[in-house]
Amino acid sequence: MAEPILRRAVAADIPDIRALTIRAYTKWLAVTPRPPRPMTADYDHAFAAHRFDVLVDQGALIGLIETVPQDDELLIVNVAVAPEQQGQGYGVLLMRHAEDLARRIGTKGLRLYTNKLMTSNIALYERLGFVFDTETYHDQGTVAVHMVKGVEGIRPLA
Repeated sequence: MAEPILRRAVAADIPDIRALTIRAYTKWLAVTPRPPRPMTADYDHAFAAHRFDVLVDQGALIGLIETVPQDDELLIVNVAVAPEQQGQGYGVLLMRHAEDLARRIGTKGLRLYTNKLMTSNIALYERLGFVFDTETYHDQGTVAVHMVKGVEGIRPLA
């Protein structure tokens, strides 16, 4: 069986990006006080302003990563994997892709943020070398944990 293909998204992918993100984040609705921001994002607007790379398996979108350069870092806005594909290493593959992008564009590193209640995400990011930077407080008691990884902590791709 062929490996999934990682490619730059095109505008025709926007409906699938939106649908996949909603499916991937649905599990957090029982945990967070409001829907996670990626579930309510305007993907037409985001697609015009951010980079989207998608992971496609046999024509179906199974993962995505949304990034944007911000100051001297590459911000990971969203990483999502289809629920039935989670646990197979695709999230790590997408995160490593973001590391490669950060290295290629010459940023000092990566930044991301996640809801403090999404503890399994925080644990994954820590395993990938991200460290706590700060917390910000938002509406409905939501706390965002900001994490960073310096470019010196990015290992070269094989």
